[in-house]
Amino acid sequence: MLRPWLALPGAGAWFEQASSTTGVDLVRHGTVSDAKTIRDTAVAQPLLVATALASARAVLDGFTTDPWPMTSADVTAGHSVGELAAAALAGLLDEGEALRLVAVRGAAMAEASRAGTPTGMSAVVGGEADQVLARLAELDLVAANVNGGGQVVAAGSLEGLAELAAAPPARARVVPLQVAGAFHTPVMGPAVATLAAAVTTSVPRTPQVTLVANADGAQVTTGTDGLARLVAQVARPVRWDLCGQTMADLGVTGLLELAPAGVLAGLARRTLPDVERVALKSPDDLPAARDLVARHGRTHQEQP
Repeated sequence: MLRPWLALPGAGAWFEQASSTTGVDLVRHGTVSDAKTIRDTAVAQPLLVATALASARAVLDGFTTDPWPMTSADVTAGHSVGELAAAALAGLLDEGEALRLVAVRGAAMAEASRAGTPTGMSAVVGGEADQVLARLAELDLVAANVNGGGQVVAAGSLEGLAELAAAPPARARVVPLQVAGAFHTPVMGPAVATLAAAVTTSVPRTPQVTLVANADGAQVTTGTDGLARLVAQVARPVRWDLCGQTMADLGVTGLLELAPAGVLAGLARRTLPDVERVALKSPDDLPAARDLVARHGRTHQEQP
């Protein structure tokens, strides 16, 4: 995943510093580690956030200087752990603090996943929303991600997920996800407490960019609220459908999904069909990403 990004000028040194901050060898895990190794959420989460931040740097100016500032007319949001990268881009956290916190978050969620009964997550694609939610309730599963576009992610016991796959709701299919446990459910309660302790040393800052919270699609207006939301979302469902609605209400016209990209741009194809999209999957996509920012961004434009 990282090999093509590491070829960019200054990227190697930036990732080495990010590895030092997180305590995770991001370069090794992003180039040679196998799927089983990076499925460990203590590895996956720092890798995801670092890759997102690095790809943003690649679009916005590079690895040797700070990226140009976005403005309050721009909008950022992150799905699940991606909210930490979004918070850094919005100015709620600085880059180093986002990397420090994602390391704590990933390790704490990995530990919570190993405790008690084994749990997991499965995507439910299609079906009628009320029937899907009713079926999850029957099996004591949680709708941990409501993504819009006919996709809900169920979380809970492996037995319940197996029953769901064996007898899915009408006109729906169930796809098991390669994750360590039931994220965004009460199972992650111990991780919430650990992350809450970690943010006590963070200095909350007012977001300089419109930050849309993934728990309810609300706009984060204060640093204190933003930090509280970053902690609480670990055990709360992600309502990406509401984030999409907020983006539509705000008049978003262009959407850039940071690396590793593809899923959210795919959802937006169904939920925000009139919004131009670029999925930044590799440096090959940088010209398209920069063009999108130039045409839709407000960074260098006079504010209305």
